[in-house]
Amino acid sequence: MVMNMETAGFIEIEHTADWELKVWGSGLSDLFEQAALGFLTLTGMVLKSKPRLSRTIELQNIDSESLLVDFLSELLYLSEVEEIGFDSFDIRMNGSNLEAIMFGAPIDTITREIKAVTYHNLAIIEGVGVLEVRIVFDV
Repeated sequence: MVMNMETAGFIEIEHTADWELKVWGSGLSDLFEQAALGFLTLTGMVLKSKPRLSRTIELQNIDSESLLVDFLSELLYLSEVEEIGFDSFDIRMNGSNLEAIMFGAPIDTITREIKAVTYHNLAIIEGVGVLEVRIVFDV
């Protein structure tokens, strides 16, 4: 269970070879948003101030954990291929479906590279009024 009094957030956890985030939120949408913001922070990504842009994505998978990996992998893909990053999200979850309207800008700099989002020990855990997950990124 999260010991922090905030209802949503993330922290980096020391990991021997890769990078790990501990993420928590009051619901799945909140958890996914915090995971995306944690991804942005882990990479040291800095976005240009303009032009601001938006992108809508729709994803579907068999469970919330797989959907989280797909969502973060989509952010990784967009940062690598289209060189855009996102810092604001409107995420809607409906069962195994996700719709996200993401707001961001072209990337100015990235200081740390992520190769992939992994399934290593990935499990969304429900606590009292909070969901928590640990995400390991391959670097």
